[in-house]
Amino acid sequence: MTEQHNALPALSGKVALVTGASRGIGYGIAEALVARGDRVVITGRNEDALKEAVERLGAERAIGVAGKAHDEAHQAVAVERAMETFGRVDFLVNNAGTNPVFGPIADLDLGVARKVFETNVISALGFAQRTWHAWQKENGGVIVNIASMAGIGASPFIGAYGMSKAAMVNLSLQLAHEFAPVVRVNSIAPAVVKTKFAAALYENREEEVAASYPLGRLGVPEDIGGAAAFLLSDASGWITGQTLVVDGGLLLNAGV
Repeated sequence: MTEQHNALPALSGKVALVTGASRGIGYGIAEALVARGDRVVITGRNEDALKEAVERLGAERAIGVAGKAHDEAHQAVAVERAMETFGRVDFLVNNAGTNPVFGPIADLDLGVARKVFETNVISALGFAQRTWHAWQKENGGVIVNIASMAGIGASPFIGAYGMSKAAMVNLSLQLAHEFAPVVRVNSIAPAVVKTKFAAALYENREEEVAASYPLGRLGVPEDIGGAAAFLLSDASGWITGQTLVVDGGLLLNAGV
């Protein structure tokens, strides 16, 4: 679908802000939204990668705002650019995340743990606050937070990441309760998705890892894009405060 902007659908009138969307899951979500006629504001740390993503999505439907997700000034600029360019922010997808450490939490550097929570959780709250006050409080909308299977069970060697994603699930619950009835808030918990971010979990052993999934393969960004597009649509209009597990059936293996 990388050339989809050559035959763009009619505009839906809706605008989404998707964080961490220059590649991977975030890009897959932005791509799914553009494909149905939404316009998108995407963020990411690498300005060049962001420009390339905007080109692929179609510059008439997408803009990029470079910066670090946990930077409050960046959060403000991203929402301001969305309002200045498109006049609204109907949808927020908090996808930006980091996982800079691999190992037992018994030896985890607490400074690293703070960094993980700042990027994965506090930034999501910051973006939610800003889109709420800029548009959604008066006009409604939907928020989708990208959590993880690591946040709904033990996650050996990526414990800090798992803890932050568990917090992301609870953040979704808190926002869903507080922002109802005008804004719906849900989260998505993917298993391993084939992205550069998750490469360490499957690289050079993809077939072996995929064999543990009942559906026989790892996820791809389009899988999460489709799930997010559903939650960011009227088809899910009576769903809020939920976590949608998108895992290729992996949880089925938890049985005895």
